Amino acid sequence: MSISEHPGSGHAGSGPRTPTPAELEDMTPDQLARLAAELDDVEIVHNAKKFPVPGTRAEKRAERSVALWFAIATIAGIAFLGFYLFWPFEYKAPGDPGYLAYALYNPLVGGTFGLSVLALGVGIIAYVKKFFPDEVSVQQRHDGPSDEISRKTVLAQLAKAGQDTGIARRSLIKRSAGAAAGIFGLGLGIAAIAPLVRNPWKGGPKAALWTTGWAPNFPGEVVYLRRDTGVADEISLVRPEDQDAGSMETVFPFRESERGNAEALGAALRRSDNPVMLIRLRPGTPVIQRAGRETFHYGDYYAYSKVCTHLGCPTSLFEAQTNRILCPCHQSQFIATEYAKPVFGPAARALPELPITVNNEGYFVARSDFADPIGPAFWELGGNT
Repeated sequence: MSISEHPGSGHAGSGPRTPTPAELEDMTPDQLARLAAELDDVEIVHNAKKFPVPGTRAEKRAERSVALWFAIATIAGIAFLGFYLFWPFEYKAPGDPGYLAYALYNPLVGGTFGLSVLALGVGIIAYVKKFFPDEVSVQQRHDGPSDEISRKTVLAQLAKAGQDTGIARRSLIKRSAGAAAGIFGLGLGIAAIAPLVRNPWKGGPKAALWTTGWAPNFPGEVVYLRRDTGVADEISLVRPEDQDAGSMETVFPFRESERGNAEALGAALRRSDNPVMLIRLRPGTPVIQRAGRETFHYGDYYAYSKVCTHLGCPTSLFEAQTNRILCPCHQSQFIATEYAKPVFGPAARALPELPITVNNEGYFVARSDFADPIGPAFWELGGNT
């Protein structure tokens, strides 16, 4: 029964009559789909199924070709999960054992993920091209939002499209598409929650969020300030006379127990919370220190974490004339003469200060780890600013 067959329908040429709620409930899915076209001022000029006779060899070939793309998406998704979860990803220096596997991690993860997305998309496009009816329609353009009836009948249009393409009887395509979509969704879910699996509080007071590489491993251990010369096993310790007034250099922790241990030396340079800005102010520069931390500096030398408290970018720039520390990522600025508190930009917390001094050998050493956690704030941090 078409809409024009309902009592009270408009005359020919007057456009479709809006059915009552009771009439809508009595309409079949085909009638709802036809009503949706009429309400949208759509004139279907031509509509022919791709395979009028079900079960032909041509139809089976088309079905297998579509299922093949979904199968490729499934296999690529499984490979993505395998590489993401089990392939070695820890950094290896060029020439070290395992470097090739490390270098292949990103290409393998990115390549299999991209192939899964590509194959899934090609499979959907191939299904539309091979099974959706050949249709030529003309629609008048209207402005404004759709009414309630249009929103309800559009679902019927979608259901009618699935019926016309015979998706209900195409088990091969349904199974392969379902597997591809499921594996792809599982991969996205694992990639989203994987960083949350590690417990950041494991270790109690020595948990990863509370400590850095500057923390001594045992009482009395000396942690030196070391510059990176570009040679992993070269040890260049820092003396006060090495640095000019109004300058800055980046330093890293070093222990005598690490001397000759290339892996430990490299790890100290790579650890993300280790970089420190050692700043030497001009003599006589007035400084405001936070209460209780007046002894953290050594003379005109101040050591601040290089990790921005906004989003963790490296605060790599020091402006000697204004004594400002600049983060190039989001333009946060910190004033070195006032305990590195933020004075501009989105950062809301001061850069943590490393307590330093000079030992009997004349080298800079850390007196302890940072008093505050470094990097962006988190909810357990409390009121430190």
